[in-house]
Amino acid sequence: MFTLLDPSSYLRTPWKNGGGTTVDIAFEDDVWRFGRTPIVQPGPFSDYTGFDRVQVLVSGSGLVLETPTGEIDVRQPFRPVRFTGETPIVSRLEAGPVEVVNLIGRRARVKIDVVVLDEGRTLHIEPGTHFAYTPHGEATVAVQGDERNLAADCALRLDVPVPTRLTGVRSSTLVASILERRE
Repeated sequence: MFTLLDPSSYLRTPWKNGGGTTVDIAFEDDVWRFGRTPIVQPGPFSDYTGFDRVQVLVSGSGLVLETPTGEIDVRQPFRPVRFTGETPIVSRLEAGPVEVVNLIGRRARVKIDVVVLDEGRTLHIEPGTHFAYTPHGEATVAVQGDERNLAADCALRLDVPVPTRLTGVRSSTLVASILERRE
């Protein structure tokens, strides 16, 4: 039910466009990916037609995603933004390099979401796969009251078969959720 993921086990993959490297914290074949990515220069995003995406700025500031219909504002840290994988995007960096956390899921198979779990807040997560991730510093979360400590850049994978209570005990974490579609 719980698996602690350590940065030494994360998979590093060069981008298709040659502009950087993605760090995959966890993934399931061609269904979903949860990872962290430094963006050090502006450029086009890869096409992920058929996928939904959630992105959260975790380091730096001034990231703007330019699309044919307007901008997606990712300037503010720890504020998840959502968009489809087929949206043509070119990143713009207003204040130098940034780092983001990404969750990408095949729309026909899964529903995805990322929320910020602040200290003292409780989430009721649905059956599925979830990750409590701390991009900076240490954090503590409680799963049904059972406390788990997380070091910086570590994730706690939760595969839960029933609704489960997840509480932020110390510091803030990102909670990425992947739920199987049952249609």
